Amino acid sequence: MSALDLAQKLKDQFGDLLTIAPEFRSEITVQVADAQKIAEVCAFAKKELGFDYLIDISSLDHYGDDPRFTVVYELSGIGHNTHVRLKTNLSEEMAQIPTVTTVWRTANWHEREIYDMMGIQFAGHPDLRRILMWDGYPYFPLRKDFPLAGKPTDLPTVAFTKPAPLEGGPFVTLPGGKDSIAREPRARIPEQN
Repeated sequence: MSALDLAQKLKDQFGDLLTIAPEFRSEITVQVADAQKIAEVCAFAKKELGFDYLIDISSLDHYGDDPRFTVVYELSGIGHNTHVRLKTNLSEEMAQIPTVTTVWRTANWHEREIYDMMGIQFAGHPDLRRILMWDGYPYFPLRKDFPLAGKPTDLPTVAFTKPAPLEGGPFVTLPGGKDSIAREPRARIPEQN
């Protein structure tokens, strides 16, 4: 069965809740209109259609547009070797979506990373806490309104005490150089008065 056939079975099950986008580069994307139904759609895709492998969950920030966020689920079926992408949109005011950890346990860390970097909440998640940034960090670094140069912090042992340089990105080291200290981004910033 092709990815389009499997996507059509999803559409047959959920009707107007789903829209199948035109095939692009042999990839099928299914848009889920109601983000609060994503766990139900994912459970059906796994149990009835054999999508037993959650490849990834990612998120997009459409800053300035409404809905602001898109959450993307990459599904694969090992038995039938087929890939389908599910997408659903969230407004900034309602940046909460049901967890799919009850469908695939591997969703745990993906959802934690999205929460940590974008601030999207996953209702029902068994351990929704930061995975990359430290507890109490007040920002979401992958949102488009977060400055590329970073933000200052009062925790010098945890992060930079001044914003990192924009050129080369805040955590990018240069190749080569005499040693690792010379390649470190903060070493390239002239002291500011």
